[in-house]
Amino acid sequence: MDLRKVDSLASIAEAEDLDFSRLLDRPRLKIERKRSFDERSVGELTVSGNLRQVDSYDSMYSLGTMRSVLDTPGSSAPNPFDPHPMVAEAWEALRRTIVFFRGQPVGTIAAYDHASEEVLNYDQVFVRDFFPSALAFLMNGEPEIVKNFLVKTLHLQGWEKRIDRFKLGEGVMPASFKVKHDPTRQTDNLIADFGESAIGRVAPIDSGFWWIILLRAYTKSTGDLALADSAECQKGMRLILALCLSEGFDTFPTLLCTDGCSMIDRRMGIYGYPIEIQALFFMALRCALTMLKQDTEGKEFIDRIVKRLHALSYHIRNYFWLDFQQLNVIYRYKTEEYSHTAVNKFNVIPDSIPDWIFDFMPTRGGYFIGNVSPARMDFRWFSLGNCLAILSSLATPEQSAAIMDLLEARWEELVGEMPLKVAYPALESHEWRIVTGCDPKNTRWSYHNGGTWPVTLWLLTAACIKTGRPQIARRAIDLAENRLSKDSWPEYYDGKLGRYIGKQARKFQTWSIAGYLVAKMMLEDPSHLGMISLEEDKAMMRPPIKRSASWTI
Repeated sequence: MDLRKVDSLASIAEAEDLDFSRLLDRPRLKIERKRSFDERSVGELTVSGNLRQVDSYDSMYSLGTMRSVLDTPGSSAPNPFDPHPMVAEAWEALRRTIVFFRGQPVGTIAAYDHASEEVLNYDQVFVRDFFPSALAFLMNGEPEIVKNFLVKTLHLQGWEKRIDRFKLGEGVMPASFKVKHDPTRQTDNLIADFGESAIGRVAPIDSGFWWIILLRAYTKSTGDLALADSAECQKGMRLILALCLSEGFDTFPTLLCTDGCSMIDRRMGIYGYPIEIQALFFMALRCALTMLKQDTEGKEFIDRIVKRLHALSYHIRNYFWLDFQQLNVIYRYKTEEYSHTAVNKFNVIPDSIPDWIFDFMPTRGGYFIGNVSPARMDFRWFSLGNCLAILSSLATPEQSAAIMDLLEARWEELVGEMPLKVAYPALESHEWRIVTGCDPKNTRWSYHNGGTWPVTLWLLTAACIKTGRPQIARRAIDLAENRLSKDSWPEYYDGKLGRYIGKQARKFQTWSIAGYLVAKMMLEDPSHLGMISLEEDKAMMRPPIKRSASWTI
């Protein structure tokens, strides 16, 4: 099947699309230049009369001029740098991955690797994988494919989802979908995967969050308020939020989840409260606030979101944060403490602190560790969670600067010869056997286990621009341009320094291509950052939660 173009002579019943077909034809609306929603305090949200006004940036984050629909991007910057020859090549490679449904572009496949004998599910459109592709198209003035993708995945969310006779929650978004073309009947069908075909049979927790964040990016980029304002999108957001805001037995505001439910989609010991999911959760909640209607149903969710954001930001900023000073505190922990005066709240045994962290932690710098739960602190560095913490302002300005300081101080360990380690350090020997279940793909310094993922280049670049460190992004992009094209845009690299193409890495991996394009366009025109960056909320710096004596140092 030629995934680049599918004949549009489909005869699928119109009822399948419900009212979504009308959404694609709605006109764009102009955004009035008002005070940024992101700059307002969450404390103001419950009394605000217009919660649907999309935030605008009056400084470097203001909307840039829409780009023309060309094979290579134009520039709205006054003095753009000369485009690298890789840019045109990357756009050509990205366009080869476009999937059409009934003649309309609806996404990009995960990889376009002709040499690979095993297709597996790399010929599908993944929600998380499409995100950097969507940003690239939005930055290049091509929003149609993004709008179609948002509508189609919303339609799939409404499907009944069963795995081994067990019904999943209504709000679960698919991990991926595939367009199947019937050449005889000239029809197209969508086949969605909600985890029933995934390795480990784990449903994706992150898909719904990426969908909400992308909806906000689309709305902010285009000024088209109609899509987010539609009854279908409002319901879709509420269903996602209902899943993650549900009350239960958990005493933490963080979101409990299992291994394999996110970008690290295999067993890697991230079960519990992984920083990647918490940062995505936080960012999605803040994005939802800018788009939910102030009606009866929307108001209820807005109130719940505001309360959760206060608690979540307090919890992550205090208990997940690690720097030299806090490491000293943990090193001196006493155990078996009881009552509200306990210093070691989670009963972490100091002997469980890994040896590598003492040499890795610089005097200046810090980061959000991978996981915190009873008797457990996962001290590993995870790039996605830390970059998203900066972009969503989950990290305070001081913490954001410290994360950048750490990157500069530990450049060889976290970046090496190709940006950027997905996690650091790698699990080895007996620990690898226990934590990964002897996973042969996640051997040390490979894939999720300390491997290097070029897609993280766009996240690193966005974080660098927001923190005023564009020179770090430029240095990383220069490294990528030395290798990516020559190596045929691999999915990931192996080795401590990222010197070797991953043993099982797919070539022409779509998000590696798109991640490079997004990084280049953001560095050229920093106003694009406004699509995926949220400014600090001052109210969260003064959360209505009194800090107990147990964390007074």
